[in-house]
Amino acid sequence: MTRTDRPGTLHFVADGPVAGLALARRPLELPRATLVCVHGALDRAASFARLTRRLRDVEVVAYDRRGYQGSRNLGVGDLADHVEDLVRVVAAATRGPVVVLGHSFGGLVAMGAALRAPESIAAVVAYESPFPWLVRRPGAPTPAGDDPRLEAERFFRRVVSDAAWERLNERQRDSRRADGPALRADLTALTGPRPFDPADLAVPVVYAFGGAGHAAHYRTLARALEDVNPLVRAVEIPGAVHGAHLSSPDELAALVETALEDACASA
Repeated sequence: MTRTDRPGTLHFVADGPVAGLALARRPLELPRATLVCVHGALDRAASFARLTRRLRDVEVVAYDRRGYQGSRNLGVGDLADHVEDLVRVVAAATRGPVVVLGHSFGGLVAMGAALRAPESIAAVVAYESPFPWLVRRPGAPTPAGDDPRLEAERFFRRVVSDAAWERLNERQRDSRRADGPALRADLTALTGPRPFDPADLAVPVVYAFGGAGHAAHYRTLARALEDVNPLVRAVEIPGAVHGAHLSSPDELAALVETALEDACASA
């Protein structure tokens, strides 16, 4: 396999480092590094397929966080549970330096794991991860109502679009609704006590955000993170929306490639 090959995408495997955690992998014979992807609220591992196809000679691992999709049988987890799962996934990803990409809430999980196991994670790339304890975004969603299934639908319509919801078939809609309890747990975590201090991070962090949507908020948040920790570097992807791994995979892949190259150079 040459350096220019871009082999297939993610495939779920029969077993993984956490029993019951649905884990997908794009294995390579001789990878230069490993990228572990952590999805955000109301998402799943499969959403990183487009990004995976754009990365060269990198072993990619992604998983459905507990409470979501293939990992629903594990029950709903809090942030500490998700951090523990990621630490164990990273510990099993021993092929070259490990970089963790966390989208939205997944970025909090990634940084929490980097605090827990800095010796195992070479770098973190966090895309539009919320830090309401540092800078709160006006109008950010919070848990509401008594029906988590309905809350999942409302969240999808608000964050993605009404049109996208209408394009889903009933099976797909029901699958999203079934993730409602896990979504509620994620949103609840954002209203509780600060889980960690970003100033304590001891590994490089790229905090990326898009130029569309709530760009002004994320610019402010990125500057605040850079101010509290010199290891944080802010990068804006012009025109990208919140779901950059789906809508701007080329641009996000280029950013991840840079982080991987830096990690390999430092290894």
